[in-house]
Amino acid sequence: MKIDGEITLPGDKSISHRSLIFGALTSGTSKLFNLSDGEDVKSTISCLKDCNVKIVENRNYTTVNGDEFSKPNKALHCGNSGTTARLLAGLLANKKINATLIGDKSLSKRPMHRIIKPLTEMGSIIDSNDNFLPIKIKTNTLHGIDYQSQISSAQLKSCILIAALTANTKTAFTEPYLSRNHSELFLKSLGAKIYTKKNRIEIMPFQKLNAFNIKIPSDISSASFFITAALLMPNSKLYFKNMLLNETRLGFVKILKKYGADISSITGNIIHGEKVGNLTINYSIIKPFKIDEEKIPSMIDEIPLLAILATKAKGISIVRGAKELRYKECDRIKAICHNLKRMNAKVEELEDGFIIEGPSNLEPRKIHTFNDHRIAMAFTILNKSLNGTYNLDNTNCIKVSYPNFIKDMNSLMQ
Repeated sequence: MKIDGEITLPGDKSISHRSLIFGALTSGTSKLFNLSDGEDVKSTISCLKDCNVKIVENRNYTTVNGDEFSKPNKALHCGNSGTTARLLAGLLANKKINATLIGDKSLSKRPMHRIIKPLTEMGSIIDSNDNFLPIKIKTNTLHGIDYQSQISSAQLKSCILIAALTANTKTAFTEPYLSRNHSELFLKSLGAKIYTKKNRIEIMPFQKLNAFNIKIPSDISSASFFITAALLMPNSKLYFKNMLLNETRLGFVKILKKYGADISSITGNIIHGEKVGNLTINYSIIKPFKIDEEKIPSMIDEIPLLAILATKAKGISIVRGAKELRYKECDRIKAICHNLKRMNAKVEELEDGFIIEGPSNLEPRKIHTFNDHRIAMAFTILNKSLNGTYNLDNTNCIKVSYPNFIKDMNSLMQ
């Protein structure tokens, strides 16, 4: 069995969230093409509509007009989406809107102190369930802060940047290592006064953003599942079009290339500060690898896939500094190690990562997804590479980010 063909993937989830939220900040109508169709992005759409943002979903594009943004009549349900909850908190503070954010059972277990603390320092009045959802945000004047974050988090950074647009003084944000930089690139392209130097950002108060049109590039995190499949199945070759090639999202690709993967990319154009182009992957044999904390932010979503590839590499692979994975949709470190051990992999679970010795003679097993879309898709790829089938305890969780994943995967496999 191999995976072969050309594929254009749905719009990047991170940029889709930001396109909707930034559209709600503009005065005028923004037009979004290739918006992600995942449930997380639908949660953002639903919450914005509840705030009376006019969003029209057409067949080929979506329009957003934020002129009527106002207080919602009910709690804003963020579903399973941490991006929705954390960025929306910044947006509500920006708009000086009283509202309550709630989420599903999984999201309600994810830490919100990381955004509550800086927003409170900026002047927001916030009540929470011991730093978890639900969060109640109350209207108040915002002032700029110089925030030194203890973690590298694009969601935290974006929350602060969005709120800072209506603060009365300059805001600065510093993180240990540079996380995804979509928000700063996008906001700058819309006219915001943002200055960046390595892992530090300064943003000036700015009242008006320009309405925009955007064709959202394909999701590199979604592509990573098929890249992994191509590296697991001999004679595989894939070609991706209109792919997001942002440097802060290419950690997975860079690591694979460093340790033997035959991957090439060509940048075609720049869209709102984002590099976009085409990417090709050929079957290759991967060597064992070591990844430390500095590299984690650029490949945080792809760690489950790296674990799978480590089971095929001859030698010992180590991932450290990834404790943030324990606070995702599930405890991903636990989920990775649990499923690999059940499949007879040699894996040692660490507090902030894992050690895997390969190659392993893996056996297909029913996958315990822990209701996490990325665990479900990663181990579906692994099972398919072993025996051509897959067996999940929950397939519905895949809809969070990539509803057509199974269909697209089957269409490429030969």
